[in-house]
Amino acid sequence: MPNIKFNYLYRDASNYKNFNSIIFNNQQNIELSVLDELIRSKLISHHWFYVHEWQVPDLHFNTWNNELDHTFHEFESIEYTDEAANSEKDLTSFTQMLEKLNISLYL
Repeated sequence: MPNIKFNYLYRDASNYKNFNSIIFNNQQNIELSVLDELIRSKLISHHWFYVHEWQVPDLHFNTWNNELDHTFHEFESIEYTDEAANSEKDLTSFTQMLEKLNISLYL
């Protein structure tokens, strides 16, 4: 089964965007639909997450406006890919970390 690409972004108060993709090795053959359901169950208001909790690189810009900018990132999509993995963490580790998150803290 192909690897899985996790796509996300940071959108600042002026709507400037930084994008990133993490490609996870999918040796365990996790189905895309199962992963998508897990990810969406852990998002804040169906879109956002905190990179420190999800253990992915921060995409904030170098400039910061405390009155306008925010700390969360936005989930974009997941997809199968034949590209090589670019993460030391495998997909099983990522899903186990997500399963432990308590989203109710933000609701």
